[in-house]
Amino acid sequence: MTSSSASPLQLEPLLADAAIAHGHLCAGQVLGVRMAMHACSLLGVTDPRGAERKRLVTFVEIDRCATDAIGVVTGCRLGKRALKFVDFGKMAATFVDLTRTSGEHIYAGVRVAARESSKQLARERFPQIADKNQQQMTAYRELTDAELFTADWVEVPLPPNEFPGYKGPRITCERCGEGVNYRREVVVDGRTLCRGCAETHTYYRVTASVL
Repeated sequence: MTSSSASPLQLEPLLADAAIAHGHLCAGQVLGVRMAMHACSLLGVTDPRGAERKRLVTFVEIDRCATDAIGVVTGCRLGKRALKFVDFGKMAATFVDLTRTSGEHIYAGVRVAARESSKQLARERFPQIADKNQQQMTAYRELTDAELFTADWVEVPLPPNEFPGYKGPRITCERCGEGVNYRREVVVDGRTLCRGCAETHTYYRVTASVL
């Protein structure tokens, strides 16, 4: 969802889009927008939601407000397979540039992480703002990229089955009978299984069949 008057990578229009996508604007949204803008600047990406919409794949490391904002800036979406979630619990994301390859299925990118010192800087710079969220929102708008983030150039393995638009075989789990996409099946004792059936512990427990 792009504001009609917004030029690519301008802070305030992107914050407005983030507020619409997330339901409200908060400090995490501001931080996520700034994080993604910083990554795009380092990579030389100027129009990630338009002309360069197929250039990035983004790995986010936390399921918080910033993740929604990162998706707004980059155009990367879970449903497009361009947004990947790795549950590290860190306010960080890796932005992979599909135009930069350093070997077979190896792509270059930049990992940007929020500095732990940013909240303290917000308190020091804006002590007159009593509300913590408003204080951080103001700080995260105005602090420099260097004050807010660390950044590292990285390489990320990205095989074809991880790409947006990948068309691969659909495998049927030999235990539950459900289809498995994107080569997520595993072979255990000669049986081809989905990960839920193959693992000792899964995130759900069936109590009764509906149909």
